[in-house]
Parts: sequence; C-alpha cells; structure tokens
Amino acid sequence: MNAKRSIAIAAFALLSHGAADAADLPQSPEQAALHVLNRLAYGPRPGDIERVTQMGVQRYIDSQLHPESIPMPAALTARLDALETARQPAGRTLAQFLAVREMVKDEGEDAKARRRAVVVNITEQTAEARLARAVDSPRQLEEVMVDFWFNHFNVFEGKGLDRALVASYERDAIRPYALGSFRDLLGATAHHPAMLFYLDNWLSTADGFVPRGRANDKVKAAGLNENYARELMELHTLGVDGGYTQRDVRELARVLTGWTFNPRALAQRNEGFEFNPRRHDKGDKQWLGRTVHGGGQDEGEYALDVLAMHPATAHHLSYQLAQYFVQDAPPPALVERMAHSYLDSKGDIRTVLATLFASPEFMASEAQGAKFKTPYQFVVSAVRAGSAPLTEIKPVLGALNRLGMPLYGCQTPDGYKNTEAAWLNPDALSRRIAYATGMARALDAGALQATLGGAVSARTRDAVAASPEPLRAAMLLGGPDFMQH
Repeated sequence: MNAKRSIAIAAFALLSHGAADAADLPQSPEQAALHVLNRLAYGPRPGDIERVTQMGVQRYIDSQLHPESIPMPAALTARLDALETARQPAGRTLAQFLAVREMVKDEGEDAKARRRAVVVNITEQTAEARLARAVDSPRQLEEVMVDFWFNHFNVFEGKGLDRALVASYERDAIRPYALGSFRDLLGATAHHPAMLFYLDNWLSTADGFVPRGRANDKVKAAGLNENYARELMELHTLGVDGGYTQRDVRELARVLTGWTFNPRALAQRNEGFEFNPRRHDKGDKQWLGRTVHGGGQDEGEYALDVLAMHPATAHHLSYQLAQYFVQDAPPPALVERMAHSYLDSKGDIRTVLATLFASPEFMASEAQGAKFKTPYQFVVSAVRAGSAPLTEIKPVLGALNRLGMPLYGCQTPDGYKNTEAAWLNPDALSRRIAYATGMARALDAGALQATLGGAVSARTRDAVAASPEPLRAAMLLGGPDFMQH
C-alpha cells in the first residue's frame, strides 16, 4: 500500500469519527484567532495566528468588515495591474473571443493555435486575478464573500460567450457589492450580460413578438423564456420554499422581457445591458399577489425591489450565510436574528455579517472545526499555509479540476455545495492527499506545523512525529485537522 493511500485511509477514518480532541475545553485566545482565520479568511499564513491573537479577534473582525481600511501589498497590486485581459472592459474581451471564434471555419493548425492561445489567455488571466487575491490579499473576508456571492449568483464559464464575460461579471457585478447592499448586488447581476446570457433572458421576448428584420432580432427572437425568472426567485432571493408558484415564475418572466444585450454592440462599443421595449410584454401581470401594471424597464426594477426586501429572501440568505460560516445545519435562532438584522438594515450585507460574527453561535465550541473544506478552500488554504509563492496558476487550476470543483466551472445555476456531505468521500480524500503530497515536497514540516498552530490536534501531532520526515508535511496538509475548519 503506497504512502498516499495510507494517509487517505487514516484521514477518512479520523474524519468519520471526528478529529477534534478538545472541543469541550475552554477556548484560548489562540483558538479564537484560528477560528476567525479559518472562517473569515482562507486559513492562516505564517505568523497570522500570533498577529490576530495580539490585535484581538474583535478588532480583526472589524477590520475585515471594512476592507477599504486595509492596505493592499504593492506586489499584489502590481501583479493584478499586469493582467490586462482581466482588467479590460468586457466588450474588448468579447471582441477578441468572437474574432477567434470566427476562425472555426478555418481548420488550419495556425488558426487552431491562435484560437487556443486567446481562450487560454482569457481563462488563465481571469483565474489568476481571483487566485492571487484569495492567496495574497490581506482583505480576506472580501475574497471569501466574492467567492460566496459568485457561487450564489453562479454563471458557467463554459457556456458560449460567458467564457469572455466571467472576468467582468466578477469584477463589475460581484466584487463591488460583496459587503454592501444586497439590492445593488442583485441589480448588478441581473443587468450583467454574463447572467443575461447564461440563463437565457437575453433571448426572452413577449409572446407573439415579430422581429423587424434586423439580424440580431432574428437571432434573439425566442419567445418567453422562464429560466432566469425561476432561478431569480428559487436561488437568488426567496428560496425554493419562498411561497411562489409556477404562475409567479411565468409572470416574472413577462416582467423581465426586453432585458437583454446585443453582443455586437458590446463587442464594438462596450454597450452592455439594454432594455428593448419592442420585446417587452406591456400587459399587466399578477405576481406574488400584486398587480404589476404594464410599463417598461421599471417593472423589472420594481420586481427586484420587492424580492430584495421580501422576508423569505432575508431568511434564505441568512440561512445560506450561517451555513457557510457556522455549521452545515445552522442554529435556527441565529438564522432568525440574522434575518431580522437584514430587514432592519434594508439588506445591508455588512450589518448581517456583523450580527453573525458577534453571535455566540459563531464562536461556540460546536462550531470549531465543524465545516469540511470545499476543494477551493482546501487548495487556497494549503497554498497560504505553505507560504509558497503562487507563481504558476495551471497546477492550481488542475488540482481544482481533479478535486471536482473547477474554478468558474459549475454548470448548474445552484452553484457548488459547501457541506461535508457534498465533498467527503474516500476517492475525493485520495485526490486531496495526492495534491498535498506533491505540494509538501517543497515545504518544511516544522514551519508548516507552527503556522497551523492549534489546528493540529495532539493525535495528529503524534502521528506526524512518528512518521518519516519526507511524509510529515503531507500528513499535515492531508490530515483530518486541515480538511476541517
């Protein structure tokens, strides 16, 4: 039996029986620091536990809730500035993508190579911008929330034009609002071409719409499409049990007819969202017990206003946030307090998070190590703990693919799950062990164990000490303590 398989079997056995061996002991300042680093951040880097212990957990939380107060490292800023494709307007990236896509008629090797080069450049620069921030940005909660909200408002990079639109979607529709107003975030995603394209609302027209001969109209004349309206209520706002009906889905789809974009106008003039009154269903609608009188774009804006401040939305979002930051089955009382905070603050995300982080449930012993890392959390936290320079993006992307969580690669609109049941199985653990073993070759086990501090249980410390030196770093990254947070 090889070393990787041995570590995997041992890790699965320990995880299945619970790895924490001091859950009922009083929490030390170092344990509290580690907990917030594991939840508000992607785990500790060397010296982080000591730094947060010294500054105090509450001060750390307050600073993370206001990322604009935290200076960005010059090296990270320079790296991001050099990623031209990730920084440029969506229209320019789309123009480049469409230009090489036209080469599909040319099956020559040169044309294929140019196509591949452009697509790879778009994909890798978009990924590098995300991963470099996740690993190196001191504004860790901002990065955690960008990932949370992108997953909540998921679009799939592999669907057609979205390959060229994902960078702008994350940069322009997610990141600016990650700790701000949920209504602003909801509106930004609803208007962005990446979402309009992914869930087909750009094709949706009033029943009976007849194009006037414009080529673009002919392409987009598809009748009423309910995809976005359904996911807008089921996933983005009210939740699957939010009290709406199939008729509400159809009526909301009618409200949102005419919300579109023109790929040609976006590529040529960087013109994104467009409301097309000719495509809009101007009739009155009966939606969620309300009469929405026929108008124009204002109907859709009104619908977003209603959804953003609906009590079901407050509960749905609060549950998801509590599940992400506390436990897979979050305490109902905490969810209710967060929902009240949401409604009282008119949907201010920062206020809801402050309520969550100040709660006894967040710091409770039952919450320590209660979450199982997703592949993304595992890989990013391993890179941070090892303090290895993130010079190459391809190996990280390859690891995420092998672990079943390709970056921007969730095909379904519900996004990736963040629960233990979704990710804990022997095969997945074996793949994590393989990644940890490969990465650990360049790491010093003693330094790594010092970085992780109290995250390494006595049981794991004993197992590591009894193992050959070359295996020790791999056992720390591939062991049960590191898998949980």
